[in-house]
Amino acid sequence: MVKITYVEFNGQAHVVDVPAGATVMEGARDNDIPGIEADCGGGCSCATCHAYIDLSWVAKLPAKQPMEEDMLDFAYAPDPARSRLTCQIKVNGALDGLVLQLPERQA
Repeated sequence: MVKITYVEFNGQAHVVDVPAGATVMEGARDNDIPGIEADCGGGCSCATCHAYIDLSWVAKLPAKQPMEEDMLDFAYAPDPARSRLTCQIKVNGALDGLVLQLPERQA
């Protein structure tokens, strides 16, 4: 299991164990983390699993694919440097300790 910290817009932090192979979005959904809606269920077609990756982690994640880049245009208040769709981030051991902040609202 990989520990991921989801920080709500109000500052409430949730540290949860997410299994390797799941996505960061699935970790939020399966642990009832408020702020991740995941309307499309992980199909990279809605931008409702948008999150801001902690700056110390941005360079450690795989690069955004073109489809994710396009969908981030529909996210609420995207940050070009930190915004990611959590459905596009596969959990693995290298992500142990990942921290991300959730936006004020989803798209």
